[in-house]
Amino acid sequence: MLNKLIKDLEKVRDPIKAKRLAVYFKSKKGEYGEGDIFLGIIVPKQRSLSKKYSNLSLSDIQKLLSSKNHEYRMTALFILISKYEKAEDKLKGRIINLYLKNLKKGRVNNWDLVDLSAPKILGDYLFARDKMLLYTLVRSKNLWQRRIAVLSTFDFIKKGRFKDSLKIAKILISDKEDLIHKAVGWMLREIGKRNLETEINFLNKFYKKMPRVTLRYATERFTKESRNKYLLK
Repeated sequence: MLNKLIKDLEKVRDPIKAKRLAVYFKSKKGEYGEGDIFLGIIVPKQRSLSKKYSNLSLSDIQKLLSSKNHEYRMTALFILISKYEKAEDKLKGRIINLYLKNLKKGRVNNWDLVDLSAPKILGDYLFARDKMLLYTLVRSKNLWQRRIAVLSTFDFIKKGRFKDSLKIAKILISDKEDLIHKAVGWMLREIGKRNLETEINFLNKFYKKMPRVTLRYATERFTKESRNKYLLK
């Protein structure tokens, strides 16, 4: 089945799109996506193929995740999410172990891979469990591990729980990476969609210390007057 999936992926690769994606996802030396190889396969096609090969084994998913090809890894994560959503607790534990193993080995290593998988796999798994892992990840030197800590809490936010998102946002206020600034602002905005008072209380307390990118993302849905209160500091 794995060989058939790879053949199907290769059939729809697009060299022109691949060049554009390599630039968009910053894959040059010294950039955050350094070394990533793109095939130029659009996301809807990856989703479609992931459904076709949803019964792929965990060992074959691991082989895809070990690839240098970005779209192989993304398709693997689509399949892994599907498996996780249907799994019983024992299999969910195996999936989490697989996910964390590949995170540590640097295979969940660009913002699209993180944003796709972190809330639906790690976030869901930790919702009713101890959250200490998130606080280990958020203090990692690795950009993607910190972003996974932030994005995992998106699952909590959707379920009406904001505590960990706010704690992690506070920890990351002084982070140096733009992709972390954006992620934190995004999560604050999502909290505001559900409980504006909670977001405003947090902003009032910390906005003077927050990066402008974070503030722009966090206040995107505010009125111009309300937004300027934070941006024109």
